Amino acid sequence: MLRLDGAVVAQTRQIQLGKDIEAFKAKHGKAPGLAVVLVGADPASQVYVRNKVRTCESLGMRSFRFDLPQSASEADLLAKVEDLNRDPDVHGVLVQLPLPGHIDEEKVLETIQPTKDPDGLTYENLGLLWGGRKRVAPCTPWGVMAILEHYRIPVAGRRAVVVGRSNIVGKPMAQLLLDADATVTICHSKTKDLRATTRDGDIVVVAVGKERFLGGDAFREGAVVIDVGMHRPESGPFAGRLCGDVRYEELDGHVAAATPVPKGVGPMTIQMLMENTLRLATLLEG
Repeated sequence: MLRLDGAVVAQTRQIQLGKDIEAFKAKHGKAPGLAVVLVGADPASQVYVRNKVRTCESLGMRSFRFDLPQSASEADLLAKVEDLNRDPDVHGVLVQLPLPGHIDEEKVLETIQPTKDPDGLTYENLGLLWGGRKRVAPCTPWGVMAILEHYRIPVAGRRAVVVGRSNIVGKPMAQLLLDADATVTICHSKTKDLRATTRDGDIVVVAVGKERFLGGDAFREGAVVIDVGMHRPESGPFAGRLCGDVRYEELDGHVAAATPVPKGVGPMTIQMLMENTLRLATLLEG
């Protein structure tokens, strides 16, 4: 079984991205700027934000981090986003999710200027993606496509199955696969006999959000399995360890290729965030 190592893909792409960032700085006299806003002190979110800031700075981009207390009001957060929308040194605005329950996530996302939306999650950017006029694509599914490209896994003409239908992963993943000429099926919680559908896929992207949900019997022999899940169980044999939506150890000797957790899709999400930020900076600066 071929191990699809997202960390290796990200490191490879960072070489070219670094060169592109230097070219941008030489042309415009400043670096692309990414602002990250974190509300509260959720440990997982703090790790994600720290990794994004570190990667941004290591590539020569400007990083702006803003930490708001858990008690911050929705109005406070919206005001911060509006300030960043107006800041000419900021080319990408990212609000770390999830947000505290008293804040409307949809309202916050829609306050981000679409031309400064490196996550690709505003309705304008999702609409452009689904309309075939992509400005940027959501980072995780875009990273999946980069992994498939790096390992030269053909997509055109193949049957692809996506398990999950969120706007963050499932729906844009299906659209990107469709744009690459795959025949795509989307599964979800109401799909009858889910495993019969996943076993029909040449490429299966699992983004169901349930730890170790699918095992080897859910995939056909020779399939390519992409695990988007990321969990750290509090109990059981995987307590305190990172695992995905797929029981990875059951795949060896059965499928052709698969992404591990960790070091699979995760590193690519941050990589594509950086690439999206540079793309938006290029569009904004002209």
